[in-house]
Amino acid sequence: MKAVVLKGYGDVDVLAVQDMPEPKVGPGEVKVRVTAASINPVDWKIRRGDMKGRMDLKFPVAILGRDVAGEVVEVGTGVEAFEPGDRVMGLVTAGYAETVVAPTEAWAKVPENLDLKDAAALPLVALTGTQLIEEHVQPSQGDTVLITGALGAVGRSAVFAARARGARIWAGVRKRQVEEARKLGVDGVVALDDPKDVAKLPTLDAVADTVGGEAVAAVLGKVKHGGTVGTVVGEPKGAKEKGLVVRSFLAHPDAHRLAQLAVSAAKGDLVIPISRTFKLDDAREAQKVAEQGGVGKVLLVN
Repeated sequence: MKAVVLKGYGDVDVLAVQDMPEPKVGPGEVKVRVTAASINPVDWKIRRGDMKGRMDLKFPVAILGRDVAGEVVEVGTGVEAFEPGDRVMGLVTAGYAETVVAPTEAWAKVPENLDLKDAAALPLVALTGTQLIEEHVQPSQGDTVLITGALGAVGRSAVFAARARGARIWAGVRKRQVEEARKLGVDGVVALDDPKDVAKLPTLDAVADTVGGEAVAAVLGKVKHGGTVGTVVGEPKGAKEKGLVVRSFLAHPDAHRLAQLAVSAAKGDLVIPISRTFKLDDAREAQKVAEQGGVGKVLLVN
């Protein structure tokens, strides 16, 4: 099969497209022919070596890619939830390829009215955003929660989950993104790179942080004593010293929740924009575009 392999740490030129052995399906596993895989920030952070110690790779070649959508071609012994021909999406490893094998708990069926390309954009970001809110921030009805990077894919998923819990949501974005963020239908929007705008924030019960750095540092003083900072990018400096509860995590597979999110996406309740699609052969350019940022996911399609 064709796959995009990483031959070392560095710029996009360490990525190469080559033939790799077809993965074999084992007990409790599902083999999927990939229609599309999405590119996530963790992919280029791994490529650059930023994740050493947290996500180590086995060289001389490694395949990136955490989420895919496609069609089941084979199931291992003991698998009853899926059969060949099923349309699925999943939180996997080695997704930049024509074929992927992953445990059954990684996969969820894709509703008939959800395009497989749209489904490929969901697993990692949708699970990360919802787990950030549901498992780590855990807001109660009426709590005031600031979501940093609210226009990003993880941020949009966090907005979706926080709204379902009845939280009062503030979207934290860059000054140039304020008008776009108002379209999220949140209770308030704040430009995190504008100190005067940050000063107008109400007291926060919690922050759901998807970007880290100066953006979250700017708002820590607005969180009530004992308030919560949930984060997907590591503990913010000074947060615990301010008497805040900090919960940092990495997303985990959850087939049941992923299936629910697929239904929400099919209904249009959860929308993750897609900005560009590239062929697998153009993975270098695709990662370069994705790394530049912007609103919308970048996909690799077979």
